[in-house]
Amino acid sequence: MPLSQLPQHFDCINSVSLAPALLLASGGEAGHGVSPGITLLFGLLLIGLITCLALEEKLHAKKSVIAGVFALICLLLGAVFGILPFEEIVVGSHEPKPGELEALQIQTEGEGASAGEQTESSPLDEESGAQTESELHVGGHEVSMPVYIPAIDWGVIAIILGSSLFVDITSKSGLFTWIAIKVTKSTRGDPLKLLVAYGIMTVIFSAVLNNVTAMIIVGSLTAVSLDKLRRNNLLLGFLLTEGLLTNIGGLLTLISSVPNIIVGTAADISFAEFFKTAAPMVIVTTAVTLYMASWMFGIKRLKTDEQREEAAALVSSFDENDSIESPSFFWFGAGMLVLFIITIATTSTLPYISDLDMGFVALAFAGVMLLRYKSNPEQFYRALDWDLLGFFMALFIVINVMEHAAVLDAIGVVLAKVIEQGQFVGTAAILVASAVFSSVTDNIPLAAMLAKILSSMNTPTESPFWWSVVFGANLGGNITPIGSASTLVAVTIIHKHKIALSFAGFVKAALPFALVQIALATIYVLAFLR
Repeated sequence: MPLSQLPQHFDCINSVSLAPALLLASGGEAGHGVSPGITLLFGLLLIGLITCLALEEKLHAKKSVIAGVFALICLLLGAVFGILPFEEIVVGSHEPKPGELEALQIQTEGEGASAGEQTESSPLDEESGAQTESELHVGGHEVSMPVYIPAIDWGVIAIILGSSLFVDITSKSGLFTWIAIKVTKSTRGDPLKLLVAYGIMTVIFSAVLNNVTAMIIVGSLTAVSLDKLRRNNLLLGFLLTEGLLTNIGGLLTLISSVPNIIVGTAADISFAEFFKTAAPMVIVTTAVTLYMASWMFGIKRLKTDEQREEAAALVSSFDENDSIESPSFFWFGAGMLVLFIITIATTSTLPYISDLDMGFVALAFAGVMLLRYKSNPEQFYRALDWDLLGFFMALFIVINVMEHAAVLDAIGVVLAKVIEQGQFVGTAAILVASAVFSSVTDNIPLAAMLAKILSSMNTPTESPFWWSVVFGANLGGNITPIGSASTLVAVTIIHKHKIALSFAGFVKAALPFALVQIALATIYVLAFLR
């Protein structure tokens, strides 16, 4: 229903207005009256965006710049072809309570009659009666805003911004380095124990930090540790394994990776439910990956007492307290990290906080940590990944335009045909396709697009299709070095230490791991989540 047909009684009846939920969510009705030619044109633009993101390194352009250019082109063409909604947006509305629509209709008709107006139709007459109460909102007020503003999922942006700031400031306390060195000492320098300890640490750090930060911390410590232990010949196997494990750790919680945030938010999966579902898969896959790494890279336990004593003496020279500048800030950071994880995990059950959502929690904790550096917060603002935030905003705009151009409808038709093959075939096909796609380009556009499509199909929260996207989008990053930012960081650290590893060499070494991981994920989804 266009806004021109809404009753204009904002002053006298508390802003009564009725509009489709889709209009409120995305700024208009998507895909209505769009010709196949326009859909094809915008579909080619989407393919162009994906191709350019895959060739990001060769183009020497940042993701935000690439997505921003495509967002501008999509918006301009959307305006030219008249597919974008430029009406005023209704905000502050709510789904009607039982009987509320009838009461508002009577009140509206009464006011029209008292003013001598003849009402030929109303929002509830037979012409518009095809819409049910669940499709209508009441209350609210009209706001003029650029068409691209409501296209952006600001909740996702808030989570990324707040979490990044919080983690970056907390790392200044030396907490994460302290944990890493403590773990190193516990292994007494045994290579196999070190691999297992660093692998588990990588998974945990990737779950509570972001993958790139986890890879930098663990990768740097790995290089130092193996150098002191005179085991540089094992560095390639360690770093490659840790790079792969960052994407496994990225599966563990709702905020471990961006695809998790996008898909989990769209599916309305709580933090606790996400963890409960993903944890068994992460534990099994981590164990299998570590076993394969020890076998493929020849990482074994020390055999003699002399070797073990020498390794223990070398490791004991590490001082975990070197990274702690302020003991008070160290313990404050540790306490805030525990509180942050608990609050994020229970957001959906907390009074008041549940209404504000996880984005508020992330920003609030970031604000508390910024108070520690209130006179000099610029260092953390500069360290933020603004390219990632800009990329997200541009990506959401592109996807919103694709929705109005009926591109998502067309993809949804193909996806629906896959799903119609049954949960067994459909689930496996979506997971494998997501993994393959994510291996050659950024997994964020894939997750965002599939989440939008599954949402439009009213896919229930408990459906395994959501998990197919989550597992596929994350694990696909282990197939190639450009499949995820953390594997790219791992390769960068490898090259920094003068170890030759080509693109093909990475694929050759990582592909067996990726195939086993994807197979485990497919079995897990089909056997336990159907």
